[in-house]
Amino acid sequence: MIWLLQLKTLLKDLILPPAGPLLLALLGFVLLKRRPRLARACLIAAVASLWLLSTPIVSDALTRLVELYPPLDPNLADNAQAIVILGGGGQRALAPEYGGPAAEPLLLERLSYGAYLAKKTGLPILVTGFSIEARAMHDTLQRNFGIEARWVDDRAYDTFQNARNSARILIAEGVHRIVLVTRATHMRRSVQEYTDAGFEVIPAPAGILAARDFGVLRIIPNADALMRSQTAIYELLGEPVRIFLSASHLRRH
Repeated sequence: MIWLLQLKTLLKDLILPPAGPLLLALLGFVLLKRRPRLARACLIAAVASLWLLSTPIVSDALTRLVELYPPLDPNLADNAQAIVILGGGGQRALAPEYGGPAAEPLLLERLSYGAYLAKKTGLPILVTGFSIEARAMHDTLQRNFGIEARWVDDRAYDTFQNARNSARILIAEGVHRIVLVTRATHMRRSVQEYTDAGFEVIPAPAGILAARDFGVLRIIPNADALMRSQTAIYELLGEPVRIFLSASHLRRH
Protein backbone atom coordinates (compact mmCIF):
# COMPACT_ATOMS: atom_id res chain seq x y z
CA MET A 1 0.00 0.00 0.00
CA ILE A 2 2.82 2.42 0.83
CA TRP A 3 4.48 1.93 -2.54
CA LEU A 4 1.17 2.58 -4.34
CA LEU A 5 0.76 5.82 -2.39
CA GLN A 6 4.31 6.84 -3.25
CA LEU A 7 3.78 6.02 -6.94
CA LYS A 8 0.54 7.99 -7.02
CA THR A 9 2.26 10.96 -5.37
CA LEU A 10 5.20 10.75 -7.77
CA LEU A 11 2.97 10.70 -10.85
CA LYS A 12 0.87 13.57 -9.50
CA ASP A 13 3.95 15.68 -8.81
CA LEU A 14 5.41 14.97 -12.27
CA ILE A 15 2.22 15.80 -14.18
CA LEU A 16 0.90 18.79 -12.27
CA PRO A 17 2.53 22.23 -12.15
CA PRO A 18 5.21 23.27 -11.59
CA ALA A 19 6.93 19.98 -12.56
CA GLY A 20 4.74 19.35 -15.63
CA PRO A 21 5.56 22.64 -17.40
CA LEU A 22 9.22 22.38 -16.33
CA LEU A 23 9.48 18.89 -17.85
CA LEU A 24 7.91 20.25 -21.03
CA ALA A 25 10.54 23.01 -21.09
CA LEU A 26 13.28 20.41 -20.58
CA LEU A 27 11.93 18.47 -23.55
CA GLY A 28 12.11 21.67 -25.57
CA PHE A 29 15.79 22.12 -24.73
CA VAL A 30 16.52 18.51 -25.65
CA LEU A 31 14.81 18.91 -29.05
CA LEU A 32 16.28 22.33 -29.80
CA LYS A 33 18.84 21.13 -32.39
CA ARG A 34 16.92 18.21 -33.92
CA ARG A 35 13.37 19.65 -33.99
CA PRO A 36 13.69 23.43 -33.52
CA ARG A 37 10.04 24.25 -34.30
CA LEU A 38 8.70 21.63 -31.93
CA ALA A 39 11.28 22.68 -29.36
CA ARG A 40 10.21 26.32 -29.51
CA ALA A 41 6.55 25.29 -29.22
CA CYS A 42 7.36 23.25 -26.11
CA LEU A 43 9.31 26.10 -24.54
CA ILE A 44 6.62 28.67 -25.26
CA ALA A 45 3.87 26.38 -23.96
CA ALA A 46 5.87 25.60 -20.82
CA VAL A 47 6.64 29.21 -19.93
CA ALA A 48 3.16 30.46 -20.83
CA SER A 49 1.35 27.75 -18.87
CA LEU A 50 3.55 28.19 -15.82
CA TRP A 51 3.03 31.97 -15.89
CA LEU A 52 -0.73 31.74 -16.38
CA LEU A 53 -1.26 29.04 -13.73
CA SER A 54 0.70 31.21 -11.29
CA THR A 55 -1.60 34.21 -11.69
CA PRO A 56 -4.56 34.78 -9.32
CA ILE A 57 -6.96 35.48 -12.18
CA VAL A 58 -6.38 32.00 -13.67
CA SER A 59 -6.06 30.08 -10.40
CA ASP A 60 -9.28 31.63 -9.09
CA ALA A 61 -11.13 30.69 -12.29
CA LEU A 62 -9.93 27.08 -12.02
CA THR A 63 -10.85 26.96 -8.34
CA ARG A 64 -14.40 28.09 -9.08
CA LEU A 65 -14.79 25.16 -11.46
CA VAL A 66 -14.27 22.64 -8.65
CA GLU A 67 -15.83 24.42 -5.68
CA LEU A 68 -19.44 23.29 -6.11
CA TYR A 69 -20.74 23.56 -2.54
CA PRO A 70 -21.64 26.74 -0.65
CA PRO A 71 -20.72 27.37 2.99
CA LEU A 72 -22.54 25.12 5.46
CA ASP A 73 -25.96 26.30 6.58
CA PRO A 74 -25.91 25.46 10.33
CA ASN A 75 -29.61 24.57 10.21
CA LEU A 76 -28.79 21.64 7.93
CA ALA A 77 -26.65 20.08 10.65
CA ASP A 78 -29.52 19.80 13.14
CA ASN A 79 -30.13 16.11 12.45
CA ALA A 80 -26.48 15.12 11.91
CA GLN A 81 -24.97 12.44 14.11
CA ALA A 82 -21.23 13.03 13.69
CA ILE A 83 -18.58 15.23 12.09
CA VAL A 84 -16.04 13.55 9.82
CA ILE A 85 -12.80 15.42 9.09
CA LEU A 86 -10.72 14.14 6.18
CA GLY A 87 -6.93 14.12 6.18
CA GLY A 88 -4.86 15.82 3.51
CA GLY A 89 -2.79 18.96 3.49
CA GLY A 90 0.35 17.85 5.28
CA GLN A 91 1.66 17.14 8.74
CA ARG A 92 4.93 16.96 10.65
CA ALA A 93 5.78 13.78 12.50
CA LEU A 94 7.63 15.80 15.12
CA ALA A 95 6.99 19.52 15.43
CA PRO A 96 9.74 20.90 17.70
CA GLU A 97 7.52 23.65 19.11
CA TYR A 98 4.93 21.09 20.23
CA GLY A 99 7.17 18.13 20.93
CA GLY A 100 4.91 15.86 18.90
CA PRO A 101 3.02 15.51 15.62
CA ALA A 102 1.24 18.57 14.27
CA ALA A 103 -0.96 19.48 11.31
CA GLU A 104 0.46 21.79 8.66
CA PRO A 105 -1.54 24.82 7.43
CA LEU A 106 -3.93 23.22 4.94
CA LEU A 107 -4.78 20.33 7.24
CA LEU A 108 -4.95 22.69 10.19
CA GLU A 109 -7.57 24.71 8.31
CA ARG A 110 -9.83 21.64 8.13
CA LEU A 111 -9.26 20.80 11.77
CA SER A 112 -9.97 24.36 12.85
CA TYR A 113 -13.26 24.40 10.99
CA GLY A 114 -14.18 20.93 12.26
CA ALA A 115 -13.47 22.04 15.83
CA TYR A 116 -15.58 25.16 15.30
CA LEU A 117 -18.50 23.05 14.10
CA ALA A 118 -18.08 20.56 16.96
CA LYS A 119 -18.32 23.34 19.52
CA LYS A 120 -21.39 24.81 17.84
CA THR A 121 -23.22 21.50 17.42
CA GLY A 122 -21.85 19.28 20.19
CA LEU A 123 -21.36 16.48 17.65
CA PRO A 124 -18.58 13.89 18.09
CA ILE A 125 -15.70 13.86 15.63
CA LEU A 126 -14.11 11.15 13.51
CA VAL A 127 -10.73 11.94 11.95
CA THR A 128 -9.57 9.82 9.05
CA GLY A 129 -6.15 9.67 7.41
CA PHE A 130 -3.07 7.47 7.33
CA SER A 131 -0.76 6.57 10.19
CA ILE A 132 1.05 9.69 11.43
CA GLU A 133 -1.44 11.97 9.62
CA ALA A 134 -4.33 10.67 11.71
CA ARG A 135 -2.20 10.96 14.84
CA ALA A 136 -1.35 14.56 13.98
CA MET A 137 -5.05 15.30 13.44
CA HIS A 138 -6.04 13.76 16.78
CA ASP A 139 -3.25 15.47 18.71
CA THR A 140 -3.81 18.87 17.07
CA LEU A 141 -7.52 18.79 17.87
CA GLN A 142 -6.77 17.87 21.47
CA ARG A 143 -3.85 20.22 22.03
CA ASN A 144 -4.92 23.28 20.02
CA PHE A 145 -8.70 23.17 20.39
CA GLY A 146 -9.37 21.11 23.50
CA ILE A 147 -11.40 18.54 21.56
CA GLU A 148 -10.98 14.78 21.81
CA ALA A 149 -11.84 12.93 18.60
CA ARG A 150 -14.16 10.06 19.49
CA TRP A 151 -12.99 7.94 16.55
CA VAL A 152 -9.63 7.77 14.77
CA ASP A 153 -9.13 5.98 11.46
CA ASP A 154 -5.41 5.73 10.68
CA ARG A 155 -5.59 3.34 7.71
CA ALA A 156 -6.96 5.54 4.92
CA TYR A 157 -4.60 6.38 2.08
CA ASP A 158 -7.10 8.06 -0.26
CA THR A 159 -10.64 9.41 -0.32
CA PHE A 160 -12.13 6.03 -1.22
CA GLN A 161 -10.55 4.48 1.87
CA ASN A 162 -11.57 7.47 4.00
CA ALA A 163 -15.19 6.72 3.12
CA ARG A 164 -14.94 2.94 3.37
CA ASN A 165 -13.22 3.01 6.76
CA SER A 166 -15.57 5.68 8.10
CA ALA A 167 -18.53 3.49 7.13
CA ARG A 168 -17.04 0.49 8.91
CA ILE A 169 -16.61 2.54 12.09
CA LEU A 170 -19.71 4.73 12.12
CA ILE A 171 -22.47 2.71 10.52
CA ALA A 172 -21.81 -0.07 13.04
CA GLU A 173 -22.71 2.51 15.72
CA GLY A 174 -25.85 3.62 13.94
CA VAL A 175 -24.38 6.81 12.46
CA HIS A 176 -25.69 7.45 8.95
CA ARG A 177 -25.99 11.25 8.68
CA ILE A 178 -22.68 13.10 8.86
CA VAL A 179 -21.24 16.58 8.49
CA LEU A 180 -18.27 16.11 6.15
CA VAL A 181 -15.36 18.52 6.52
CA THR A 182 -12.70 18.77 3.85
CA ARG A 183 -11.20 21.39 1.55
CA ALA A 184 -13.80 23.07 -0.67
CA THR A 185 -11.96 21.96 -3.81
CA HIS A 186 -11.98 18.34 -2.58
CA MET A 187 -15.62 18.26 -1.56
CA ARG A 188 -17.19 16.98 -4.78
CA ARG A 189 -15.22 13.73 -4.84
CA SER A 190 -15.59 13.34 -1.08
CA VAL A 191 -19.36 13.68 -1.13
CA GLN A 192 -19.60 11.07 -3.89
CA GLU A 193 -17.36 8.60 -2.07
CA TYR A 194 -19.23 8.98 1.23
CA THR A 195 -22.63 8.78 -0.45
CA ASP A 196 -21.55 5.58 -2.20
CA ALA A 197 -20.38 4.24 1.19
CA GLY A 198 -23.91 4.59 2.57
CA PHE A 199 -23.93 7.99 4.28
CA GLU A 200 -26.28 10.91 4.07
CA VAL A 201 -23.77 13.73 3.66
CA ILE A 202 -23.98 17.34 4.77
CA PRO A 203 -21.06 19.11 3.04
CA ALA A 204 -19.06 21.51 5.21
CA PRO A 205 -16.35 22.87 2.90
CA ALA A 206 -13.32 24.60 4.42
CA GLY A 207 -11.02 27.07 2.71
CA ILE A 208 -13.67 28.38 0.30
CA LEU A 209 -12.30 30.82 -2.25
CA ALA A 210 -12.62 34.35 -0.89
CA ALA A 211 -13.18 37.39 -3.07
CA ARG A 212 -9.92 38.98 -4.13
CA ASP A 213 -9.46 42.43 -5.60
CA PHE A 214 -5.78 42.92 -6.32
CA GLY A 215 -6.08 45.02 -9.47
CA VAL A 216 -2.97 44.55 -11.60
CA LEU A 217 -1.64 42.01 -9.11
CA ARG A 218 -4.22 39.54 -10.42
CA ILE A 219 -2.02 38.96 -13.48
CA ILE A 220 1.29 38.83 -11.60
CA PRO A 221 2.48 35.27 -10.78
CA ASN A 222 2.83 34.19 -7.17
CA ALA A 223 3.39 30.89 -5.38
CA ASP A 224 0.01 30.82 -3.64
CA ALA A 225 -1.85 31.10 -6.96
CA LEU A 226 0.25 28.31 -8.45
CA MET A 227 -0.62 26.05 -5.50
CA ARG A 228 -4.34 26.77 -5.96
CA SER A 229 -4.07 25.99 -9.67
CA GLN A 230 -2.32 22.71 -8.89
CA THR A 231 -5.05 21.73 -6.44
CA ALA A 232 -7.85 22.61 -8.86
CA ILE A 233 -6.28 20.72 -11.77
CA TYR A 234 -5.76 17.69 -9.56
CA GLU A 235 -9.45 17.68 -8.66
CA LEU A 236 -10.53 18.23 -12.27
CA LEU A 237 -8.50 15.15 -13.23
CA GLY A 238 -9.44 13.19 -10.13
CA GLU A 239 -13.21 13.16 -10.65
CA PRO A 240 -13.11 11.38 -14.06
CA VAL A 241 -10.66 8.89 -12.59
CA ARG A 242 -13.04 8.25 -9.68
CA ILE A 243 -15.95 7.70 -12.06
CA PHE A 244 -13.90 5.28 -14.19
CA LEU A 245 -12.66 3.26 -11.21
CA SER A 246 -16.16 3.04 -9.78
CA ALA A 247 -17.79 2.04 -13.07
CA SER A 248 -15.07 -0.51 -13.92
CA HIS A 249 -15.16 -2.15 -10.47
CA LEU A 250 -11.41 -1.64 -10.08
CA ARG A 251 -11.84 -0.13 -6.65
CA ARG A 252 -10.12 -1.84 -3.75
CA HIS A 253 -12.67 -3.54 -1.50
